[in-house]
Amino acid sequence: MIECRAVGAMGANCYLVSCPETKKAALIDPGANGPGIQEWVDERGVQVEYILLTHGHFDHIGAVDKLRELYQAKVGIHKEDAVMLTSGAHNLSRMLGRSYEFKPADFLLEDGQILQVGNLNLTVIATPGHTLGGVCFLTSEGLLSGDTLFDGSIGRTDFPGGSYDELIKSVVKKLLVLPEDTKVYPGHGPETTIGREKRENPFLQ
Repeated sequence: MIECRAVGAMGANCYLVSCPETKKAALIDPGANGPGIQEWVDERGVQVEYILLTHGHFDHIGAVDKLRELYQAKVGIHKEDAVMLTSGAHNLSRMLGRSYEFKPADFLLEDGQILQVGNLNLTVIATPGHTLGGVCFLTSEGLLSGDTLFDGSIGRTDFPGGSYDELIKSVVKKLLVLPEDTKVYPGHGPETTIGREKRENPFLQ
């Protein structure tokens, strides 16, 4: 149900979340390599209904418009990060001498919102800290944590809108309360579990 491909120079994880019964799907954080993602999706024979963004940094949004147009999918991002889709300064791409500017989101994500993808539910969990509008998505198969929680680490908080205190609060109050066997699919790097991070993550001890 959850498959991962690392894309772009920053190795951001793009996830394909699909319902095996209905073949409906959502793409999470298509950060780059639109043609490669298209090939991946088409190989699976699924219909992408949503493109969902854990936050608005350039390495997580780079292929949004091409895939939105291709699949006629609805793009969702939290309201606090919505400006990042349309501003290269806000999504940090301008720092690299380029400017990623895309169309506005089709809808805004809210804490506690439930999105239905076929027979699957994705619950939005607002986790500010890495960015003001950072979110995670909880499914029956695990947590898509974006750049909030990693295997043995947490997201950076030194970019505009970041807050170390807010990030730790988000992780402790929103994520560590999940069952310890919950799989965590982060925005970069390998998967982990909530229990492992509670026991071993040096930022959470």
